[in-house]
Amino acid sequence: MPQWDYRRTWYHGSPHRLTTLRTGSTITQDRHLATVFSHKPTVVSISGREIRHNGTQPGFLYRIAEEIGPRDAHPHPRTTMEPGQEWLTDRELRLELIGPTEVVEAELLTEEELRELERRASLRKRRSA
Repeated sequence: MPQWDYRRTWYHGSPHRLTTLRTGSTITQDRHLATVFSHKPTVVSISGREIRHNGTQPGFLYRIAEEIGPRDAHPHPRTTMEPGQEWLTDRELRLELIGPTEVVEAELLTEEELRELERRASLRKRRSA
């Protein structure tokens, strides 16, 4: 398993105002990805540096307000993203509000793009079954 720089800033995005993050919550060191998560998408598509999604809610971006180490978070075991992009917390963590987030229209997936992503996911599931 690769070594991660836990000292880098960790983020969480949520449509809710929070002060503490519960155990099992998603965190990332990618600020833009955390912003996308704040919109509560059910689908996120990443191609290179471009992130597209279907989240429609305004939300909030947070910074984890304490140090994180190997015992505090682990890579999400069932992520569809690149390794290291999505982590799960192993304990409660204090949050610091960075600010509100707004949905960026240009990042929203179209209905056609959503259908194509669903079709591809369905094909992958059939191949692995």
